[in-house]
Amino acid sequence: MLPLYYKNQEDKSLKITGYEAICNLGNNIDEIYKNAIDGVSNCFDKLSGYITDNCIRVGLIKTDLPIIANNDFNIRCNRLILKTLGLMQDSIINLQKMYSKNRIGVVVATTNSGVEEYEKSKKQKHSELGNPAYFLKQHLELNGFYTTVSTACSSGLKAFIIAKDLINNDVADAVIIICVDTLAKIPIFGFSSLNVLSEKPSVPLSKNRSGMNIGEACSIFITEKDDKSGISIMGLGESSDVHHSTTPDPEAKEAINAIKQALYEAKKNPNEIDYINLHGTGTVANDIMEARAIYKVFSDNVPVSSTKPLTGHCLGAAAGIETALCCKLLDNFEGKLYPHIYNSKYDTSLPMLNIVQVNQKYSKCKICMCNSFGFGGANAIMIIGKENE
Repeated sequence: MLPLYYKNQEDKSLKITGYEAICNLGNNIDEIYKNAIDGVSNCFDKLSGYITDNCIRVGLIKTDLPIIANNDFNIRCNRLILKTLGLMQDSIINLQKMYSKNRIGVVVATTNSGVEEYEKSKKQKHSELGNPAYFLKQHLELNGFYTTVSTACSSGLKAFIIAKDLINNDVADAVIIICVDTLAKIPIFGFSSLNVLSEKPSVPLSKNRSGMNIGEACSIFITEKDDKSGISIMGLGESSDVHHSTTPDPEAKEAINAIKQALYEAKKNPNEIDYINLHGTGTVANDIMEARAIYKVFSDNVPVSSTKPLTGHCLGAAAGIETALCCKLLDNFEGKLYPHIYNSKYDTSLPMLNIVQVNQKYSKCKICMCNSFGFGGANAIMIIGKENE
């Protein structure tokens, strides 16, 4: 049955023609991929100073970051953007040669921007969500459309939806997407107040789950029209629960709707998906909703895993780092998918999903689905693939 709402089938798909990332697992996408495919889940630190008299387990980026001369923009988010941008300098230069400065758009997904710096500086520009998008536009001397999207943890996939609309509506010929967030007291306090932070490793879908670990990350994508070579953005879906400000609808009705939208737009049946990257936060509410949504559409036929036990939950950057991991998996598939690290004690009150085990072998991975669910029931799904290569 088709979803109640679906995208115009005349819309053309886009290609991801370049991507890079930084997170706790590595200082580039190659390092991140190697650690993730091996299931390395110990790249975390215990830090104090965020919650009084308490240490928290976080996925911290440990690399030297450039200083930005203009103090209005010298925030950790922007410094991470510059560092990641440097990893794909040739691609950015080629993009600027290919398109007019008026025809390259910028979409940034973030929830924090410089809110942590604002605590000390009291500089209004540090707290503005639009700061990173404006910074990138200025840094690359672009004159086209730029914006910020902040729909909590689904921000990254929403950025791809906006990028597709910009290109399909001839607002831009190419869009640079950035998903970035850093550790900050405000969101950490918020999650702590909901009793969903854990001092232990996050173990999504486990009966012994105790909550999530927060991480930080930056990922950058270049998206262009479908006539380019690259990874196809085959299908996108989005919906809203209208259920609760922080808790997803346990029946997963709108999450299922978003999945069906993405499948319909991609013109794929559920059994044609090779791998699903779960939102997988390690909280009870998300596990219930997501397991029901996946099982309702796919049963236990498609391999699934959450990479958040490896990277932490990177908030507005979560969908970005997970999409970058899926892109690298499609480009570099060698018979393994990202393992689901969860202590192998499955919560049997949930529908049984097809969990990827460490070193489990698979014959192919040409199409991936990424799940992203934000506060307020902001659901987003993306299907990407390289099936014709």
